[in-house]
Amino acid sequence: MAAGKATTRYRCCHRQCEKHGCGSEGSRAGTAHQVFRPHFKFSHPGCLSVPCVARLLGRIRRIVNFFHRSPTATAVLAAKQKLLLCPDISEHKLIVDVTTRWNSSLDMMERYLDLQPVVAAALLSPEVRRNAREVDTLDNLDIRDAEDIMKLLTPLKTVTTVLSDEQNPTVSLIVPLKHTIEQSMLPVEEDSTMVSMMKKAIFNNLSDRYTGPGDKHLLDCTALDPRFRSLPHLTEDQRQDVFQRVKEKAVQMHNQTNSPVEETNEGVTDTGASTHAAELPADQADMVDADLQQPPLKKTALEDLLEGTFTESVGAAQTDHMCGIETEIVRYRSEMSISLTSCPLKWWKENSKFYPLLSPLAKAYLTTPATSVPSERVFSTTGDVVTSQRSQLRPENIDMLNFLKRNLKVLSYTSQS
Repeated sequence: MAAGKATTRYRCCHRQCEKHGCGSEGSRAGTAHQVFRPHFKFSHPGCLSVPCVARLLGRIRRIVNFFHRSPTATAVLAAKQKLLLCPDISEHKLIVDVTTRWNSSLDMMERYLDLQPVVAAALLSPEVRRNAREVDTLDNLDIRDAEDIMKLLTPLKTVTTVLSDEQNPTVSLIVPLKHTIEQSMLPVEEDSTMVSMMKKAIFNNLSDRYTGPGDKHLLDCTALDPRFRSLPHLTEDQRQDVFQRVKEKAVQMHNQTNSPVEETNEGVTDTGASTHAAELPADQADMVDADLQQPPLKKTALEDLLEGTFTESVGAAQTDHMCGIETEIVRYRSEMSISLTSCPLKWWKENSKFYPLLSPLAKAYLTTPATSVPSERVFSTTGDVVTSQRSQLRPENIDMLNFLKRNLKVLSYTSQS
């Protein structure tokens, strides 16, 4: 499974939401998830298609495939490992990559570099050499290029691992990580020709992503993360625009949260009256219908005189909410950013009493996963459950086993608390 495939659907079932007691925001979070669908797709950084990189990967792949096909070469390699390597890596085996997963190519190259001395020794042994005439080990220049590739791509692999996490919020990390990658891909004088070409390919691959009007919500998510609330990579005008959108969305969520209750109550009253009228005899039902169709009562003299001055209108209430949200945003921006190891959802839970209008929006947005990897892992779990020896499992039993496998830690945490 690719480590950064695009997310297409979201549901408010994020583990971190339950872990920090944010489950009460489920309905509001579900509404927010339908509004935006952020995604992080990094299935191929583009640099592996650079000709010199592709040739080097091809040579390593031929060596690895040769050892996997030849039992004699595998036995010689294992003997050389025990003689020449420390115990920590003496049992390591060469890794064959999957061409559709760029990070597996990185794993293949990393393992080859770890075992390179014993691989070279095994290829020079007589029993292996006569069957490996078309397989050559890498020279010092190739080894240096492979180390440069590892140094450049290892942070990108870490990015995909971080964004695929299931235990912590990830959607707010997309913009900061993208900015960090772009800054690290700027050319420097010490870069070799190959590294410069790789950096250019990676930068071009990322520069056009998440820059359209529809991706502004990613900035809103980053602003609502107390770790990145200062938005240092933006100008002051851009920060003002971001928090202006946050204020408008918080007001919209507050209005959506309060309005359905009134509409539902009105609907229940009307339905109940109609049902009650239908159960009555014809003459009594006509009287009930006549009561329902009566014109509204006229205003009293006191209401006519003082209603506009001493009563709060709906518009005034909305203005108060906007002022309250604006005050919370000013207070939120003035505070210090929390450490990178802190959980933003836990922070919002602990400070919700200081931000009663802003915290529901933060909880709704930050519980959205950045990638579809967590949901795709469910399919991998199903493959582990349904095997040839267990092919007769009923669908409902498979569902229960998957649920227990994916949520056992959450259930244990809830029972202990």
